[in-house]
Amino acid sequence: MGRQAVVALYVLALVVLVVGVDVLFFRHHPWGRLLVNVGIVLVFAAFFLRFLKRS
Repeated sequence: MGRQAVVALYVLALVVLVVGVDVLFFRHHPWGRLLVNVGIVLVFAAFFLRFLKRS
């Protein structure tokens, strides 16, 4: 699989996870939603930089 396809799937997984968590758990908690979304993005960014950036 090409590098662009891997990155596209990675970003798609990030979006699906963020939207899913928002809808399921934090629908009526805007500050909690913001904090959790930032945390999820930071974890995905750290994972990307650690494992997927090699090329």
